Amino acid sequence: MKKKQAILAVLFCCVVVLAACMQITSGAAAATEVKRLIYDEAGLLTKDEYNELNKMANQYGAERETDIIIFTSKNAENKEVMKMTQDFYDERAPGYDKPYGNAVILTMDMKNRELYLAGFYKAKEYLDDSRLDKIRDKISSDLTNGDYRLAFETYILTAHKYMGFRPGVNPDNILFNGWFQLVVSLAIGGVIVGTMAYNSGGRVTIHRQTYEDNSTSGILQHRDQFLRTTVTRRKIEKNNGGGSGGGGGTTGGGHSHSGSKGSF
Repeated sequence: MKKKQAILAVLFCCVVVLAACMQITSGAAAATEVKRLIYDEAGLLTKDEYNELNKMANQYGAERETDIIIFTSKNAENKEVMKMTQDFYDERAPGYDKPYGNAVILTMDMKNRELYLAGFYKAKEYLDDSRLDKIRDKISSDLTNGDYRLAFETYILTAHKYMGFRPGVNPDNILFNGWFQLVVSLAIGGVIVGTMAYNSGGRVTIHRQTYEDNSTSGILQHRDQFLRTTVTRRKIEKNNGGGSGGGGGTTGGGHSHSGSKGSF
């Protein structure tokens, strides 16, 4: 009996030690997984905002296996914002699981009030020029108003959302909206239930022809009268373009990317 108790005690101690080791290991791994993804060199964020956004970028980026990066700069060298983004990628070698890997970068040039979005590798495929244009449109007003934290949060969440859709589809299509799908489901269910309830009372077999004598029924007379013709002319406005786009390119180190450029 005592021998069994001793064995159980030893096993219990082994389990406790093993659990403690696993906890320490997982804690260390979690600590190494949180990396710097926010480079606020222009000083737009408070410490709390920085920590919150960096944690969010790590969490949502891991779900898409892509680094979601924010880079702000006072641009003392007055570089073009696209070149700033390309140099950042070449010099700092970001990537989810390896240097020069999957990454999407939002660059803020505070000197010239310009921004550039670029997607590399997996992000280039899932965040093409068109999708980056959409992200830029969503954050531009907040950037103009100086609400940088909200703009950066929207950027992280939208990049994560768009990368959940296969390339080539419109991620903002109303058919992908959860509320729209719920309303349509309820409407279809209502039609089905209504049809079943209507048919449950039996069909009405009496109609107009039950009492109509076709031999004596018909149109007595008709008259067509032409009144007037109205012609409306409308000038077709010429589309002169406008706005910003930018498109992608290739860094000096040979890394191609998608892109979208604008001002705020």
